[in-house]
Amino acid sequence: MPLSNAMNNGASSAGPSSSRSTHPLTDQGSNNNAHRGRYEHRDDDSDEIDLLGDDSSPIITGDAADNDDDPTAILRDDPLQSDLSSPFTFKRKQKQSGFLSQPGRFIKKLTGRNYFSSSPRTSHDLPQAPTSTTTTTTIPPAHINLNPLPPANTNLDQNASYGKDMASSSYPHNNPHDWYAEGPGRRVGYEDLTAIDWIFEYTKERQRQRALRHHYDGTGAAPLLGYLRRLLDASQVWVVLLLCGPAVGVLAAAIDVAADWLGDVKYGFCSGDVDGGRFYLGRTACCLGYDEGSQCRGWREWGDVLGARNDGARWFAEGAVYLCLAVTFATSAAVLVKEYGVYARHSGIPEIKTVLGGFVIRRFLGLWTLITKSLGLVLAVASGLWLGKEGPLVHVACCCANLFTKLFPSINNNEARKREVLSAAAASGISVAFGSPIGGVLFSLEQLSYYFPDKTMWQSFVCAMTAAMVLQALDPFRSGKLVLYQVTYTSSWHGFEVIPFVLLGILGGIYGGLFIKANMAVARWRKSTPWLPGPVVQVAIVAVLTALINYPNRYMRSQNSELVSDLFSQCSELLDDQFGLCKTGAASAANILLLLLAAVLSFGLAAITFGLQIPAGIILPSMAIGALTGRAIGIIMEMWQANHPKFIAFRSCDPDIPCITPGTYAIIGAAAALAGVTRMTVSIVVIMFELTGALAYVLPIMVAVMISKWVGDAFSRRGIYESWIHFNEYPFLDLSEETTPIPDIPASQIMTRIEDLVVLTATGHTIASLTSILEAHPYRGFPVVSDPRDAILLGYISRAELAYTLHAATRPPRSLPPETEAFFAHQPMADPRSTLDLRPWMDQTPLTLPGACPLQLAVSYFQKLGLRYVLFADRGVLQGLLTKKDVWYVLNGAEETRRTSGMAGGDDDGVGIGVTVAGGSGEGGGSGTRVGLARERGDGESAGLLRAVGLAEETELASPGIDGGSIL
Repeated sequence: MPLSNAMNNGASSAGPSSSRSTHPLTDQGSNNNAHRGRYEHRDDDSDEIDLLGDDSSPIITGDAADNDDDPTAILRDDPLQSDLSSPFTFKRKQKQSGFLSQPGRFIKKLTGRNYFSSSPRTSHDLPQAPTSTTTTTTIPPAHINLNPLPPANTNLDQNASYGKDMASSSYPHNNPHDWYAEGPGRRVGYEDLTAIDWIFEYTKERQRQRALRHHYDGTGAAPLLGYLRRLLDASQVWVVLLLCGPAVGVLAAAIDVAADWLGDVKYGFCSGDVDGGRFYLGRTACCLGYDEGSQCRGWREWGDVLGARNDGARWFAEGAVYLCLAVTFATSAAVLVKEYGVYARHSGIPEIKTVLGGFVIRRFLGLWTLITKSLGLVLAVASGLWLGKEGPLVHVACCCANLFTKLFPSINNNEARKREVLSAAAASGISVAFGSPIGGVLFSLEQLSYYFPDKTMWQSFVCAMTAAMVLQALDPFRSGKLVLYQVTYTSSWHGFEVIPFVLLGILGGIYGGLFIKANMAVARWRKSTPWLPGPVVQVAIVAVLTALINYPNRYMRSQNSELVSDLFSQCSELLDDQFGLCKTGAASAANILLLLLAAVLSFGLAAITFGLQIPAGIILPSMAIGALTGRAIGIIMEMWQANHPKFIAFRSCDPDIPCITPGTYAIIGAAAALAGVTRMTVSIVVIMFELTGALAYVLPIMVAVMISKWVGDAFSRRGIYESWIHFNEYPFLDLSEETTPIPDIPASQIMTRIEDLVVLTATGHTIASLTSILEAHPYRGFPVVSDPRDAILLGYISRAELAYTLHAATRPPRSLPPETEAFFAHQPMADPRSTLDLRPWMDQTPLTLPGACPLQLAVSYFQKLGLRYVLFADRGVLQGLLTKKDVWYVLNGAEETRRTSGMAGGDDDGVGIGVTVAGGSGEGGGSGTRVGLARERGDGESAGLLRAVGLAEETELASPGIDGGSIL
């Protein structure tokens, strides 16, 4: 077999008696054949498959290469054929001479060589594999290659360049390694809309760390240099986070400034004729130095520009400009998302939760998504729609982190490490959204992260801190505040105010429960109604409706951030009262009704807006609705205390100090509404505390948030983000048992039984027969059994690995014919040059459970270990299969059960226990399938997910062996 063969197909794998890794989800395989195709990771964001397996093949040189044509060499890797006569020795090494020991140690630390040793060891002195008496082939120690496998769309003819590319690898490869006793095996990459294998990824990382430690223990290159290399390797994560934090801060400042300017353009512009103004300045910057905006001479409203002479004409003229610009901004954002980045729609938090949980959504964190999200967010916020930028900023932060990870292959090529970095980066998004670094860390821990170790919390804190520092230095609002609605309170609260605070908590929970139901009802109606126009037209219609409702109401007309800022403010510190909240007579029934009317109308607009094909968050609209309600209740309490100061509850009020501060009620109402929608608790309290800086109001906020969550949970256990995850059918398994109650039934009632599985036998296949099986059955993987009668479980091979192996074997340099024999078990008499050994690509140690085990145990395995599938066996006999998507369907009570369909391609002769066996030729060669329940399909599952999010026509399904590219 040529040494440049890109596949490991020889008979060099250990048999069943060989020692294997105990990791349950690692593909074990033989790597003693030559594998000379350098596998590189692609950094593009195309919708292609990524290949993340590890190539660990040794480089056979010298006599080993010369004896490749020796027919007896096919047995050299069988443990039973190995020469075990070489004795082991435990003899202690001789000590060095004391005279030259200290200089020798110093030079050894610098160079890795001992010049003063009496028995210097070179590379030729290292222990070699024992040589069998039947062959002269010498097998040197294996070279570890922890780089990923080649993208499947890479020209397989180029894989012969592995030998010359091996030396330039970014990782050390020169330590001995037995790929049968340990190692993650070989995998191709994850297809789009599939789950990652957490155990495989962390196993791969441990092997990489072991290779790095090899440089430090004195057995490899210079130990001091190896130590420095380990130090640099450990610092890569910090470099990514320290780059991500400032980038997020700069982007947040740019989005704030641009959205603020475009939002102000709807009302007027800054004239350059007075006070040195510029057109690109917003109203705040143009009128800087004026206590009230009405006194600003540089700001010209559209009524004056259009020459309106009376108040009525002025109102209609400004309203027409407001309507036109609002619709233009919203439609532009929708077009931008549709044409350049479809994953830039919505807030992105449900998808981020799913990605951090181990799901692959290709292009979701790519460069075009980042650009589209940033520009579209500016336009969407400026349009005046009831949406916010706080949630989308988390998506922006994760996009930045994903782009910076491409600088370091050790992070970019490991999906588990990448998700740790994304968890840390997500905190910076909330940090710049609310000016709350600690709240951002807790938000990532409480809401987003699936796996959040202690090191990730420290990394999140550093990333959030640097992002907040950069935003503070840029000062986008020219006020020294990180966010526009950051306020401070000097007054405290009284005991009798606990009752209205509790009332606000109840109202916040009711709002959250009703909003989720209304928003989901609108989403289901939009999905099931065929006559609705396209997404861009829908956005335009909602923008027209929103502008017509917003403009007459002075509270809804302005930007949400400006509204929340004024609602939170104390009247004693508010200079520019543009809403008239602090004017004499503002505490009136008319003002209260106007606030409540604005809250009700905003509720309806937010329910139909969240879910449109534009960048949109729900955090700020929820805060605005809660603040409107809270301010109304605060004004009611203020009027009550002013009219009845002698009431028993008000006797604790000081006579010369305002007893009621309506702004605090707005803060607590906003926290309660946000808790009712998202069902978060601790992070909301900390965010509100960092917004106000008032430690005295932490307890009322905690009370309101707690009650709001209780009331919201009475409606539904799911928050708004979990509801959208369920609506889009993302296979996200929540770790909370309250959210997903698990039925108390055996796993055998849920698993796909062996009668409904398509399994592969160990022998009796050809390349053509296996290819026909892949074409006939769209399943993502196939269990491998010994024979149809006994059905002893040997392993599990995924569709991607099998398809890639078959595709590569028929291409140069091997160019095997379709009738080539393929097998999954050790065949000592098989010729490695004319057969195809598939064991290296098979998961030979799949995690198995007995079928009688409780479903609770099986679900815990999926939740805690991040598994993709579990096989059920009884004394080694295969019983059934359970996948992560199957568990999701069971726990979420899906109305439709996935079914597989197909026509039997042959009879089932030789099938002893009724299992449908997919085989090519030989014993048990029946080829076909039967209809089964909850079977994991390949294209069916992906297409279902795409249809759920409206992308079935815009995204092509990845095909293993053809597509390649970046995972995120």
